[in-house]
Amino acid sequence: MSARRPDLSRRGFLTGSLLITAGTVLATGCSSDPMAGSSSGAQTTLNVWYHAYGEAGTQQAVLRYATAFTKANPDIAVKVTWVPGDYSAKLNAGLLTDAAPDVFETGDFRERYARSGQIAALDDIYGDAKSDFNANALSSVTVDGKLHGVKMIDDVMMLYYRKSALAKAGITPPTTFDGLVAAAKALTTERTKGLFIGNDGIGDAPGLAVWSNGGDLVTPDGTVAFGSAQALEAITGLGRLHDDKSLLLGFTTDWWDPAAFTQGVVPMQWCGLWAMPAITAALGDDFGVLPWPAFKAGGTPVVRVGGWTSNVNAKGRNVAAAKRFVQWLWVGQADLQKDFAESYGFHVPPRTSVAATAQKLSTGAAQETVALAAKYGKHNPGTWDTAVSNAFNAAAAEIVQGKGDPAALLAGAVKKAQSEIDQTPGR
Repeated sequence: MSARRPDLSRRGFLTGSLLITAGTVLATGCSSDPMAGSSSGAQTTLNVWYHAYGEAGTQQAVLRYATAFTKANPDIAVKVTWVPGDYSAKLNAGLLTDAAPDVFETGDFRERYARSGQIAALDDIYGDAKSDFNANALSSVTVDGKLHGVKMIDDVMMLYYRKSALAKAGITPPTTFDGLVAAAKALTTERTKGLFIGNDGIGDAPGLAVWSNGGDLVTPDGTVAFGSAQALEAITGLGRLHDDKSLLLGFTTDWWDPAAFTQGVVPMQWCGLWAMPAITAALGDDFGVLPWPAFKAGGTPVVRVGGWTSNVNAKGRNVAAAKRFVQWLWVGQADLQKDFAESYGFHVPPRTSVAATAQKLSTGAAQETVALAAKYGKHNPGTWDTAVSNAFNAAAAEIVQGKGDPAALLAGAVKKAQSEIDQTPGR
């Protein structure tokens, strides 16, 4: 359920909005008026936005949650708006209109929203539960010491490998980058490639490479750090996978979908925990999971932790009611948090007590993945917005493809990214 799949809307989800009040769905439609249809004594109508999740049953789940909330809080109606397509672009446009959401989710938290005053600080709604949220879930939404969202789910991304394929080739699951390169090359045949990290041959790999070599992307104070010697070395090293022609490129779906792996097109794929139920259904226990390996001695393995965060529109008309909704659902309702995390693909509940009760995550490869996230998890910095990440990824793509001077390309990306961050309001 990470922020990677705008094209999933083609699966035919219900679009538009559903209005819920006093525990009942009252109306459907696509009205631009967030108060449209309010009745049954509700004094406030909240407009709550979700992106069009790809996992079956997710939309029905969030409608059930809203129904339960309005039953417990009959003075607040909830208009659930399901947004297909390019969610980020539609959200940014929607926030400028009178129909802006009161509550909305973000994938990979954006610090810019907090510094511009777009989202409210939510320290007051955590209460005693704050200590129950994992450190990653808190640090990823913290700006200037204040919490500007509540993490809904942690999405863990890691390497899947086919046990039987590696065993047949006499290959040990790789624990170093050299080992990963060698395994991908050895597993590449005339009919298959050894590794899938994305249709562009890049995916998350540049950031993973930097972290795995002891580098950083952006420091907490907003200084771009991916121009370091460690970063340059690691990104340049990714070119070995391209030189060996061991990467699958241009598959019918991208890295977030496990189809290339489950269909035997590749024996190794970068994907997410959300895909594990589908992988298990297709392959049984013939798969294992690994972190992205350390680039070299002194580095560290990495898994990426993304996910979705619930935010309150500080410029909306219903801030107090919006906080009540977020607190009720994502702080107070442990049973619903667990349902959201393990019933529609697998995800890690950000609250440690809830994660401990998620039975589907307590055995096998899922349990191993949760442990990897706790030990090696990294989240993109809050400054990692579209302009910053695009500058980095464009330079990385040219570097790994051998186009231009690597140091100059990376230095140019640093300059662009730093300019974007320095222009952030409040910096």
